[in-house]
Amino acid sequence: MSATPDRVAGTLAAVRDHRRHFAEFLYVYPVISRRSRGLSLGINLNPDKVCNFDCIYCEVDRRTPPRTRRLDLALARQELVSLIDFVQSGRLAREPKFNEVPELAREIKDLAFSGDGEPTMIPNFAAAVRMAVEVKQAAGLTAAKIVLITDAAGLDKADVRRGLALMDAHQGEVWAKLDAGTEAYFKRVNRTHVAFERILKNLDATARARPIVIQSLFLKVHGAVMPPAELNAYCARLNTLVRGGGKIKAVHAYTVARPTPEPYATPLASDELEAIAQAIRAQTGLAVETFV
Repeated sequence: MSATPDRVAGTLAAVRDHRRHFAEFLYVYPVISRRSRGLSLGINLNPDKVCNFDCIYCEVDRRTPPRTRRLDLALARQELVSLIDFVQSGRLAREPKFNEVPELAREIKDLAFSGDGEPTMIPNFAAAVRMAVEVKQAAGLTAAKIVLITDAAGLDKADVRRGLALMDAHQGEVWAKLDAGTEAYFKRVNRTHVAFERILKNLDATARARPIVIQSLFLKVHGAVMPPAELNAYCARLNTLVRGGGKIKAVHAYTVARPTPEPYATPLASDELEAIAQAIRAQTGLAVETFV
């Protein structure tokens, strides 16, 4: 198995380009992920581009019609098997974009439910997890994780809880979004009808059951960074989770990397993001990793 670096450079073409399509596949795609520290195979459960959030920083192009509006798990399975074979045979490492980092394109770090919408919105999430587990086992990917990248709104659904339990038994990891400390800022940035209290309750219940990663995007809104009072409120939410028995493995603090639907949603400079990370570390004692 090839060695991989602790940090993957954000300047790599394979890192900067996170388009959710590859070759003729409808549902699966490979990316070199800094947060995964290598090759992640994405599984897009939302090809219809439907989401329960409308974040001001979302990179999904919803002006272009989707290639399909239907999730066909049988076809997704076939595509995932084919993509894994493409990686394991060394062919992905020879592809343009990936041949810049061939050593990273040969070892699959995770299979990630990360698509053009919120993965937990589908009615058969547990079946999707079961499909990924079976493919992972058949391919001998014993060390690879199964990652759910989620806005946390659907973590209380019964089918989703069944899927999470299955993930727990197969190197599963939940990366759950928290971009705000108050309801007002949450509505401003994530623009959703979902109540902030529901997000907080779902994070609490999920983190009590297993260690989770908190993923937080920090940005400038109309040129202004997150206000100090909002950052303090955000840190207080993390502290409340931990005091209540929640287990937070790490906080992934990142910023805008690609074009946003709102021109007033702009990225932080690396020193601005690091200053926020330092404040989170100081107020919570949690491990915080930054990604610019």
